[in-house]
Amino acid sequence: MTELLYQQDAYIKAFDAVVTNVSEDAVVLDSTAFFPSGGGQPSDHGTLSSGGHTWPVVKVRKVGDEVWHHVEVGLPTVGSQVKGEIDWERRYQLMRTHTAMHILCGVIWRDYSASVTGGQMQPLRGRMDFEFETMRKELVHEIEKKINVEVQAARVVKIHFLPREEAFEIPDLIRTKINLLPPAIQVVRVVEIEGLDLQADGGTHVASTEEVGEIRIVDYKSKGAINKRLVVELDE
Repeated sequence: MTELLYQQDAYIKAFDAVVTNVSEDAVVLDSTAFFPSGGGQPSDHGTLSSGGHTWPVVKVRKVGDEVWHHVEVGLPTVGSQVKGEIDWERRYQLMRTHTAMHILCGVIWRDYSASVTGGQMQPLRGRMDFEFETMRKELVHEIEKKINVEVQAARVVKIHFLPREEAFEIPDLIRTKINLLPPAIQVVRVVEIEGLDLQADGGTHVASTEEVGEIRIVDYKSKGAINKRLVVELDE
């Protein structure tokens, strides 16, 4: 089992760990601050180093209780002590983007009661699909103004861990059209933007909406009869 340091503190940039498993091009660590791809958020990049050797981490994925770190060349051996370092610029851009998506989702749920039908992000850019019958330019401008009000409000972003039964007593905890949480997950990680949004979520976020910066809706389009897509971008 890999201890998921990023779930407790998204601001960890470096950490020490022990290699517990090895494959042809990847290693498992006993703990990691690297986020594995999932929930529309791509995995972190960075490096692992030990004994004068450095391995670039090019992909991270979670398989069961283990997090596999894929490296470009060579492998440390099982039992090796390694130092992990996150590509912080990329990670922080993803944190800002992910929180921006939650601001967007929170405003649209609060003001328009529209469910999320899909989403994807990359550093400083993301798209989210909602159940809207119509999407007009005027509505897009209205939503953009509202989400930036929430950015400027500097709302605190908090992380909670709740037993599954307790978590599912919270109204509207799952904003996606389909509940994607497997029954095996008995402790639910909840991301709260105080006064705006509360969702089950496993990704990394900034500590305040103010850190997100201005959010621009740069595109919108119809993806079906009641499925509309909004694309957002952030400044570097």
